[in-house]
Amino acid sequence: MNDQVAERITLRRAPGRFADVRSALANAWRKRWVKILSVIVALPFIAYFILWLLFARGLPSADSLLHYEPALPTYVRDVNGTPVQSFARERRVQLAYAEFPPQLIDAFLAAEDRTFFSHGGIDYPGLLGAVWDYVSKAGSGERAHGGSTITQQVAKIFFTGNEYSVTRKIREAFLARRIEATLSKQQILELYLNQIFLGRNAYGVAAAARAYFNKDVNQLTIAESAMLASLPRSPTNYDPVAHHDRALSRRNWVLGEMRRNGFITPAQYQEAVAQPLATVRGGAADATRNVGGYFMEEVRRDLIQRYGASAESGPNSVYAGGLWVRSSYDPVMQQAAETALRDGLIRYDRGRGGWRDPGLTVDLSRDWRSQLAVAQFGPGPWRAAVVLSKEGGSATIGFVDGTTGTLPASGASMPVRGSGQSAFSALRPGAIIAVAQDNGGSWGLRSIPEVQGGMVVEEVASGRVLAMQGGFDLRGGAFNRATQAMRQPGSTFKPVVYSAALDAGMTPATLIVDGPFCVNQGSPGQKCFRNFGGAAGAGPQTMRWGVEQSRNLMTVRTANQIGMNLVVRRAHELGVGDYPPYLAISLGAGETTVQRMTNMVATLANQGRAMTPTLIDYIQDRHGRVIWRADTRPCDRCNAPDWDGRPMPRPPLRTRQVIDPMTAYQMVHIMEGVVQRGTATVLRDLGRPLFGKTGTTTGPTNVWFVGGSQQVVAGIYLGFDNPRPMGGYAQGGTIAAPVFRQFAQTAFQGMPVIPFRAPPGIRMVAIDRRTGNRAFGVWPGSDPRAAVIWEAFKPESEPRRTATREELAAPPPQTRSAEHAADRRDSDFLQSQGGIY
Repeated sequence: MNDQVAERITLRRAPGRFADVRSALANAWRKRWVKILSVIVALPFIAYFILWLLFARGLPSADSLLHYEPALPTYVRDVNGTPVQSFARERRVQLAYAEFPPQLIDAFLAAEDRTFFSHGGIDYPGLLGAVWDYVSKAGSGERAHGGSTITQQVAKIFFTGNEYSVTRKIREAFLARRIEATLSKQQILELYLNQIFLGRNAYGVAAAARAYFNKDVNQLTIAESAMLASLPRSPTNYDPVAHHDRALSRRNWVLGEMRRNGFITPAQYQEAVAQPLATVRGGAADATRNVGGYFMEEVRRDLIQRYGASAESGPNSVYAGGLWVRSSYDPVMQQAAETALRDGLIRYDRGRGGWRDPGLTVDLSRDWRSQLAVAQFGPGPWRAAVVLSKEGGSATIGFVDGTTGTLPASGASMPVRGSGQSAFSALRPGAIIAVAQDNGGSWGLRSIPEVQGGMVVEEVASGRVLAMQGGFDLRGGAFNRATQAMRQPGSTFKPVVYSAALDAGMTPATLIVDGPFCVNQGSPGQKCFRNFGGAAGAGPQTMRWGVEQSRNLMTVRTANQIGMNLVVRRAHELGVGDYPPYLAISLGAGETTVQRMTNMVATLANQGRAMTPTLIDYIQDRHGRVIWRADTRPCDRCNAPDWDGRPMPRPPLRTRQVIDPMTAYQMVHIMEGVVQRGTATVLRDLGRPLFGKTGTTTGPTNVWFVGGSQQVVAGIYLGFDNPRPMGGYAQGGTIAAPVFRQFAQTAFQGMPVIPFRAPPGIRMVAIDRRTGNRAFGVWPGSDPRAAVIWEAFKPESEPRRTATREELAAPPPQTRSAEHAADRRDSDFLQSQGGIY
């Protein structure tokens, strides 16, 4: 009871107590010193509020830094998974905080912000020093330094920019406080070390380590770490090449700060100070060797078409999205294709005799090195050089790296093409030329071919493009002749015609007349077709023989017999092109690309199953998620944890059946004969089953070869960009097929030797190649002009007529014998007399 009474008494007295407090405050406020003290205490808060209203209101939230994703290059891997190409406008590699070595972090803290881990975003003593420096330099034109913490630098990098003003510094301070409240110290340092610009187009310390030392950050020494930490203040002023002494002094200052702060021992300091800068001139873009070339340019175009080039295009853009691209680029096959095609172009050009002046010059009164840098070209040992001077029997030449050499007159003794003047006497100071060193080490002049060409290598089973070369050298122009040049395929189109004929009821043993063939076309009258070189017809011959010897008259007669509508439909089915139903189309008068023709023969080798050629297998975003893949087939139960005893899961076929598999195999089997007995016998001794078809177009303006093995096929053409005759000696079998031979000798090494696979239903029958009659067996050593071969037939087309031993032993007809001398000529040249062609 007493407690309750006491509580009531206390409650009654409370109002009196509050009144006493109010009265005491009122009495105190009447005193002047209290008012002054209150104003002094309130002034900082008022000033802060005013500053907030003027500078901080509307500043971005630091929360965006939690999800910040810097612009990263796109990396391309080859078929083995090795990075071989990067697409970037800035050198940049993003690392996690734990991946930065402690000595590198210590170097930047010593140089930029030694109290980083103890302040709250603003170093107030340093700020006062910066204010004094600013006031003392006001009006002098000099720029004040100091005062910015690493957190403030992060605010400058991401939000405020690099404007030199008091306003920017105040905004920086507000943002630094927000950043410190949002991110941990480790997160702030990670952003800073990944984003800071350090010169040589390098953003972040990982990219700078590559640019200055060609090393990864975990390979840097203490001295090298200090060198990088010396750069943020002014990468240009402390560039180790342009300002060596200044850079060395700044690096040693950073080392001194590291010693003063206890980050390194005095012994480590002495050892590091004694080391030279040892930077790499020009550095490296990154750890990727950047193979470049037509293949990678085609990949770049594909990616830009899908995702755009810059960050404004979306999060997966080529130059900022940080994509990882798995390509089908095979480095061995690509190098073999580049070398083979370039050597083929050089051989053809050399056969024309003399030296061709490329017509390129530089202004020697200006920086000739930078002008020469845009004219780099040539395979392997070839180098671009500029003639600096010429005296007596030699010329002084300069290279893009600043070195010089001597070109003796004996190294440029060939005549200038089209004139009797020697190449050496035609050289003038300022001229850009191609040179290479001979076995003795002296420089010799080289002629850059004017003729061009394209080559595509494709994997039969998947359609993956393993190699691509679109000309002599990409640096001479980005036009990719493998995918963009529309050329007449000539007799490489013949497999299209004869595969349609096989579906129309003909067989490889069907006799077709190799003789005059004319069609009425109204005014001015008849149009007559001819064989290559105007060779006379050989009379009735088998389809196989006609393909092997590439006879135009047999081809156009076949197309006329089955109807051109079937031929152009087959061209569409095989992806060669869409053409009008004119007879000349059957002889390769329609235009197409090397890539389409290569895919056509790949479809034949794949038993009529077509694939879409691809250079990219799949694409991952910066987080490793697959965002696109070429193979989109579903596979039920492929990821099942346990096997349930049912048949193993298999994804459906990626291919689409475009022509009958038996027809495709018959065509491949016939084209094997082109290599064994026909126009591509230069490939016969490569030691593996090969098929193919040569081609030479009117003029001849283009020479072709398409074909390959069961695993890999290739397509090649050579010709001038502005089509003109290459010379009567130019034929697919003598110029294009040797390019494939050189390629195969390198690319096919170690590849299993696999025969071409016949589909179910095919029957192999012994046939007299000359008459098409069925034989009773194979007679070794028989006349090769009347050889008995095993021919592929569909079940319903197996021939019933037979040939006796006596008939097989009989000499071939006189018409056939007269043509024997021309059997291996590339009969692809159509001589037309106006009209359709």
